[in-house]
Amino acid sequence: MNDLEITGRARSHIVALNEPRCALHYEAIASFLAMRDAAASEDIGLGARSSFRDFATQVAIWNGKWRGERPLLNRGGEPLRRAQIADGEMVDIILTWSSVPGGSRHHWGSDLDVTDTNAIPSGYEVRLITEEYAESGIFGRLSQWLDAHLAQFGFFRPYRTDRGGYCPEPWHISYAPVAMPALESLNLAVLRQALADSDMDGKQFVLDRLPEIYTRYLLNIDAP
Repeated sequence: MNDLEITGRARSHIVALNEPRCALHYEAIASFLAMRDAAASEDIGLGARSSFRDFATQVAIWNGKWRGERPLLNRGGEPLRRAQIADGEMVDIILTWSSVPGGSRHHWGSDLDVTDTNAIPSGYEVRLITEEYAESGIFGRLSQWLDAHLAQFGFFRPYRTDRGGYCPEPWHISYAPVAMPALESLNLAVLRQALADSDMDGKQFVLDRLPEIYTRYLLNIDAP
C-alpha cells in the first residue's frame, strides 16, 4: 500500500462486497469469506458492522467527539460530558475508543468489527461493548468461535487485552498478512503529514504528542 492508502486518503486497495456488506482490502476478501462460510456451518452469521473507513470519515468521528456531538466514554464505558473536559484532556478521552485520522487500522481494509447476525433478536440495538462478547453475552458464542478459528484464516484480535492504549475491543479482528506490513509502513512522518493537512479539531494537541500517541496506541497491540 502507498501512503495515501495506508492513511485512508485513497481506496484503490479496497473492494466492496454485497454479502456480507462490507469493504475490504482485495487480499483479505477470500480469507474473510472462507471464515464466514465456516462460521455459517455452525449457525453463526458472521457479519461486519464496520470495515474499511476512509480518512474523511475518521475525521468526522474525531470532530464529532471533540465537539461533544458524539458520545464520549471513559475506560469503563461510562458516559462523560464534554463541557466538563478540558481541551488538553480530550485527546486521551477520544483515544480510549477511537483512533486519530490516518492512524485507524480500518483505513487498511484489513480490519473489521464483527457480530453474529443470527444471534441478534428483533429490535435489539447492537452497542459493540465488551459485555456483549462475554461468555454470557449475546455474542459470547461468536467470541468463543473466533478464539478457536481466527488464526486458521489469518486473522487475529489486535485489541484483545488492555495494554494501556485503546480499550479492549473483542469485536475487532484484523487480517495479519495485510495489517502487519501496513503497520510497519505507517511511520511517524506519513502520519504527521496526513494530520497536518487535515481539518481535524484539536490538531495541535495531537501533533504535539504524536510520537507518544504513535507508540502507545498504534504500535501497542496484541500480536497475531
